Amino acid sequence: VAPAYLDVVRAHGEYLKNNPATRANLEGHTDERGSREYNIALGQRRSDAVMNLLIAQGVQPSQLSSVSFGEEKPAVYGSGEDAWSKNRRVEIRYAQ
Repeated sequence: VAPAYLDVVRAHGEYLKNNPATRANLEGHTDERGSREYNIALGQRRSDAVMNLLIAQGVQPSQLSSVSFGEEKPAVYGSGEDAWSKNRRVEIRYAQ
């Protein structure tokens, strides 16, 4: 997880610790480069990295699930570093 996003992850961790009935699904995404298999695995590593940070912060593992969409759900369309950098991400989706 890039240092620039650690405060965001910490804020989500605090929210989840203060709301133990809340569940979060961590969705890993990649850019279009690489094979489908590679990108699914990379997206999973990304979402697992965020999940491990949240657990280390004290979030209950039962509150979290992790999935990878690889390159299948881009945030933006296009080729080039600007688009690629926006597509390399983990999204946190909440459910009660």
